[in-house]
Amino acid sequence: MVISQPMSAAAYHRPRSLREALSCMDQTPNARLIAGGTDLLVKQRKERPGVAAPLISLRSVSELRQIDIDGERLRIGSAVPLTDVAASPGLAERFPVLVDSIRVLGSRQIRNVATLGGNLCNASPAADTAPALLTLDATVELVGTDGTRELPLAEFLHGPGQTALMPGEILTAVILDPPPPGAGMAFLRKGRVKMDLAIVSLAVVLSMDGDVCVQARLAAGAVAPVPLRLDAAESILVGSQLDAATIQRAQAAAQAAIAPISDLRSSADYRRRLLGVYVKRGVSAAVHAAGGRS
Repeated sequence: MVISQPMSAAAYHRPRSLREALSCMDQTPNARLIAGGTDLLVKQRKERPGVAAPLISLRSVSELRQIDIDGERLRIGSAVPLTDVAASPGLAERFPVLVDSIRVLGSRQIRNVATLGGNLCNASPAADTAPALLTLDATVELVGTDGTRELPLAEFLHGPGQTALMPGEILTAVILDPPPPGAGMAFLRKGRVKMDLAIVSLAVVLSMDGDVCVQARLAAGAVAPVPLRLDAAESILVGSQLDAATIQRAQAAAQAAIAPISDLRSSADYRRRLLGVYVKRGVSAAVHAAGGRS
């Protein structure tokens, strides 16, 4: 019989401001940041059974728990619970692909405490919100003692569990510019069982001029070391009427661009085949949402 060791007591810090959080990080360099904790606590038990690293909670940092509009840009604080992000007034109308990706993430209880910043900083290849945010050309705001910088989300995600965060930095916000006028959006996701990690996910944002696609953004999750934009498939769709032949070429380009693995949830071959199916379904759904036909 294997008996799990109880976690040792850990130092727990609860700063009330961003400045205080940065100071606390400087004084406790081995501490881990925690917001919802839905990923971190599970990971910490696996990495160091019975040993608890110092924690710095961001749940009381008011600057990180706000959703603001700065001009035309939407700024979502990194510690806003996902339930609150999805329920934010007007968000579902402007960014339905993001709201749809949140609604299928985990359970209601998890969404009530999990945060957008945490979902990105965990840097899982299957992170549900990442493909949606990639199609929205999201940028992330990073703050450290040396100042503030912004990075495109695609440059923030480096690999499984790896991000562009520097020591002493905090991801403070996700920033979205307005979507293309008249854009249609779709999000598709397949899990092995309910509330499991995604086997494949796909986000699609399309703008149409009559029957011609004038802008296309496709991003997939759980099919490569990081969620990624499907640039080759996008190039095939843009400037074309989205007939069966064009979509078929986009499917093939998407399947060629990914590097899926086989694991306990799915084979690599199934992931590749499913992505092709999702490209066809996602494009059709996004065209329909944009008011066209496909």
